[in-house]
Amino acid sequence: MKRSTQLFTVSALAASIAACGGGDDGQASSSTGTVSFGIADAPTTNLTDVTISFTGMALKPADGKWVEFIFDEPKSLNLLALQGGLSAPLITDEEVPAGQYSELRLNINVEDSDTDDDSLPDSYVITDDAPDIRKTLAVPSSVLKLKGDFLVAADTTTDFTIDFDVKKSIVDPQGQSLADFLLKPSLRLVNNLQVGAITGEVDFATINSTRANDDQRADCAYEGSVYIFEGPDVVPTNININSEDEQPVMAVPVSNEDSASLYTYTAAFLPAGDYTISYSCQLDNNETDDTLEFQGTQNVEVIADSEVQAQPIPLPQ
Repeated sequence: MKRSTQLFTVSALAASIAACGGGDDGQASSSTGTVSFGIADAPTTNLTDVTISFTGMALKPADGKWVEFIFDEPKSLNLLALQGGLSAPLITDEEVPAGQYSELRLNINVEDSDTDDDSLPDSYVITDDAPDIRKTLAVPSSVLKLKGDFLVAADTTTDFTIDFDVKKSIVDPQGQSLADFLLKPSLRLVNNLQVGAITGEVDFATINSTRANDDQRADCAYEGSVYIFEGPDVVPTNININSEDEQPVMAVPVSNEDSASLYTYTAAFLPAGDYTISYSCQLDNNETDDTLEFQGTQNVEVIADSEVQAQPIPLPQ
């Protein structure tokens, strides 16, 4: 593991919301805290746009009534623009009862836009092989639920990020649904003070050339992704949303936007702790158990509020 540098989370868009509901059952009325919630995406492949139209959100105190926030206007966010440490706010600096919370909900608008072109859906998917077509997206009950305890501290501000993993969440039903794609959300909630990031470099040209000259190994299907697993010394596996076995936290495609010889990646919003990372240049069907070939497997310790650089892949000899 190499150096670590300060990690900064960039937020875009202004939040315009109205709060209603709530209650202070079991909590002193003077005990409040301020919260902000942003949303980010773990990168994916084969999709160029995944726009979700959010109409509001709600928070459930462990011993109180729901606190609901209804947006004045829907917030349409392209999740694929929120990668590598970027996030967009859903609510900002809102006062809520302090204490333990057990659940949050995101309200989604999947109806057609109220515009001159009624055929355009508010929430949609665009694939790289059909860049001019907005494909419909079905969301069960138009609500995304995220269960799990989180704490809002009294008399202070707590910033959270909802990490929305598109690669695990968007499913192609292959013509068996009313919509072109289904949303089976994979969400993580993190406290921004407790997360860091992993960055690194992949020498794809060398890896691809080596594999092409090795009759025992399959050719690279694309530039590849770096898989992030929670805990050290994990044996890397592919993503299978239908399996209850241990899954990667995320799979981050590498990129060379600056046309450099080395590809780079950033895995952001990772809670501090130990992780295993590994690289594969084979395509991953996220609904079945594929046998992928991995290399560059290594342990990396994530440090809160820092960006940690992993060893280059392939690993130095």
